[in-house]
Amino acid sequence: RHGAVKNEDTFKTSPFHFDLWFYFTLQNWVLDFGRPIAMIILPLEWFPLNKPSAGDYFHMAYNVITPFLLLKLIERSPKTLPRSMVYVSIIMFVMGASIHLVGDSVNHRLIFSGYQHHLSVRENPIIKNLKPETLIDSFELLYYYDEYLGHSMWYIPFFLILFIYFTGCFTPVEEESRMPVPALLLMGPSSLYYWYLVTEGQIFILYIFTFFAMMALVMHQKRKGLVLDSNGLFLFYSFIITLVLIAVWVVWLWNDKILRKKYPGVIYIPEPWAFYTLHMNNLHAAKESL
Repeated sequence: RHGAVKNEDTFKTSPFHFDLWFYFTLQNWVLDFGRPIAMIILPLEWFPLNKPSAGDYFHMAYNVITPFLLLKLIERSPKTLPRSMVYVSIIMFVMGASIHLVGDSVNHRLIFSGYQHHLSVRENPIIKNLKPETLIDSFELLYYYDEYLGHSMWYIPFFLILFIYFTGCFTPVEEESRMPVPALLLMGPSSLYYWYLVTEGQIFILYIFTFFAMMALVMHQKRKGLVLDSNGLFLFYSFIITLVLIAVWVVWLWNDKILRKKYPGVIYIPEPWAFYTLHMNNLHAAKESL
């Protein structure tokens, strides 16, 4: 029953969800992208290194608000979607984001001690001299929970929910396949955030597979005479612009030898925070020395 699609749902359409997409974009920028910035900008005396930082509280709020918005988005789908899969995905999302909260909190606060994100754990000067050496293994475990397990349990359900919602964004009415002005205004900030999500989270393969699945679904539904509604177009075009931004980012840093060393292999997509600690931190230090 939960996974069934009702016949009467087939020809229903829904208006552009400006309120949800606006809140979604706003909280992504403030609570996700803004959390490490808040941690660095706010005085250290307010949030000692042995206590949660301002960014941690941002992350906690993100872990509560984002699942709520995703559920609201699913509820507004004109089709009945597989609820059981959605609920399991939400549970996995919260677990992954919570694991990431702990690892990311420690890793970002290591910046104050000289940790450099453009280097691997063992290559960092503040890590490789630790005694006993087994402590280095502990930091590598922390990095694994932060960058691999946490990201996987966070982002896989996130993109799965977006794709599940996308499957219900089709209509036989051509007039519904256009985006209102508010959607066009939100597309830039939304795409830029997805660029940050993919590059900082190192989830290009997950993103590109989701995008290819969207393309395949669009072509399949087109044969049936169905087109994307305004919400589907907003999501689909945001992913296209994200791909362009990723390509520009990679081309710009293509010849960076230091980042190339940290991100070897066929897929070379540097993290923005690695770029910051490598180049922008050095720039700030040079200005302070003048």
